[in-house]
Amino acid sequence: MWLTRRQCLVIAAALAGPAEAGPEAGEAAAERLRRLPAVPPLALRGFDPVSYFLPGGPASGKPAYEMAWDGRTWRFAKAANRDAFRRDPDSYGPRLGGFDAVGVAEGRLVDADPLVFAILDARLYLFRNAARRAEALAEPDLARRAEARWPSLRPLMDAPR
Repeated sequence: MWLTRRQCLVIAAALAGPAEAGPEAGEAAAERLRRLPAVPPLALRGFDPVSYFLPGGPASGKPAYEMAWDGRTWRFAKAANRDAFRRDPDSYGPRLGGFDAVGVAEGRLVDADPLVFAILDARLYLFRNAARRAEALAEPDLARRAEARWPSLRPLMDAPR
């Protein structure tokens, strides 16, 4: 899991406090951490999902243009991209929860690299590496198989690993 600068600062602030000694200090810090508001993880390692569909490919998003959607924080390179995503997030967000499409087609959740991607049928798919991307491009039916398998794997996304 990737933490944003904001998430690190929130955690550090929660753990900071008066100097305490003994085992109670650790318990007090743990209690402060439990009371933290949940900060959604950063989607696409901070890349702008709309930029994948624009000339030039993926661009880094900026904290000034971020929003929460589907349990994650999404960053955008500019306000117009954020607004386009807000209007139609399903069109711009990565398919299959952002997991590797080949892995999903095989029935497994495999982390993907946001810089290894393909736009297939106007949808964004991510892959673990270039070899898996090439495999998907060579096998046009793979995205359809992955989409069919996804509903049974989606509940595992939030399961403890």
